[in-house]
Amino acid sequence: MKRDWSNQHKRFMRMALRLGAKGLGRTSPNPAVGAVIVQEGQVVGRGYHKKAGTPHAEVNAIRDAGERASSGTLYVTLEPCNHQGRTPPCTKAILEAGIKRVVIGTLDPNPKVKGGGAEYLRSQGVEVEVGCLEMEARVLIAPFVKHTFTGMPWVRVKVASTLDGKIASRTGESKWITGEKAREFGHRLRSMSEAIMVGRGTVEADDPSLTCHMIKHGARNPLRVVLDSNLSIGLRAKVFREESKAGTVVFCRKDGNLAERASTLEGLGVRVMEVGYGPDGRLDLREVLLHLGSVGVQSILVEGGSHVHGALFDEGLVDEAFFFFAPKVMGGDGALTSVGGIGADSPGHSTRLYNVELKRLGDDILIHGYTDKGIFERCLQG
Repeated sequence: MKRDWSNQHKRFMRMALRLGAKGLGRTSPNPAVGAVIVQEGQVVGRGYHKKAGTPHAEVNAIRDAGERASSGTLYVTLEPCNHQGRTPPCTKAILEAGIKRVVIGTLDPNPKVKGGGAEYLRSQGVEVEVGCLEMEARVLIAPFVKHTFTGMPWVRVKVASTLDGKIASRTGESKWITGEKAREFGHRLRSMSEAIMVGRGTVEADDPSLTCHMIKHGARNPLRVVLDSNLSIGLRAKVFREESKAGTVVFCRKDGNLAERASTLEGLGVRVMEVGYGPDGRLDLREVLLHLGSVGVQSILVEGGSHVHGALFDEGLVDEAFFFFAPKVMGGDGALTSVGGIGADSPGHSTRLYNVELKRLGDDILIHGYTDKGIFERCLQG
């Protein structure tokens, strides 16, 4: 039977979820986790997992609380670990701190350890409750879950278009369709993703840097991923010239006799990877995603263009979508639409979004949701 959690429980768990979200895109191969410690209705400790190999959220919250953690309640988005990894088990730190009650958002999805941390704490006399804001807690770890069980990153697609779905005018102009608040939000999406992917057309049309330069504090630039079958993008493109600690990787076709061109790019510090063709006759996006997953990328933001978006939707590779709409009508038969590809043969076969949210960003509207072809629902089923 599903428990009816109190507003106080939900309030503290939401704090932990917000803290955990700060680690998105930074914790691979670990999940993003947040925690707060409460004493007599007051938050006395806060923490989140910042980076693999560093203390987990529970430990950071305990350190923040100090002696005030004793006899307190710990709210944590994910079940505390009960095994030795790069850091000691969190269950040990919880017991040593004297915490008497632990409220968990969701159990660890790994069947080898699921429930182990909660049961161990119970065996040591700690009161443990599970399932507070469970859906939200599982959403937070969705990139980790998908990567763990499929070897592929969580795919977010971000589109900025006019009301009639145009991402550029008939002359190719696209700057700027949406306003500053929407663009800042887009840069936050970049910062919470480990990689950002675009096609050759986007690089040639917009020459983006694919960094988070609109965020002044705390941003982390993602790995830049470019799809360029024939390595035909000019060498002066910003993705090759502008520095980013995360670097740039270009995917090209295997049979292109592109060794000389690849060598030139590698001389600029760009990694070049060869992949085969997919069912649409273009680069095999599933192979691209599997390669990125093999090097530890848990989440990727895709910013186009139209052909890349279309191919991802056609193949059912999108997990989460962000559609920004500006209150403009571009028109034009030759103007690019936001999603190309083969497309659905009827409205009933369209990709549907679930758990849809609407948000106002200045004059623009954001529609955000999860696809029925992604892993989201399977994450919720545990």
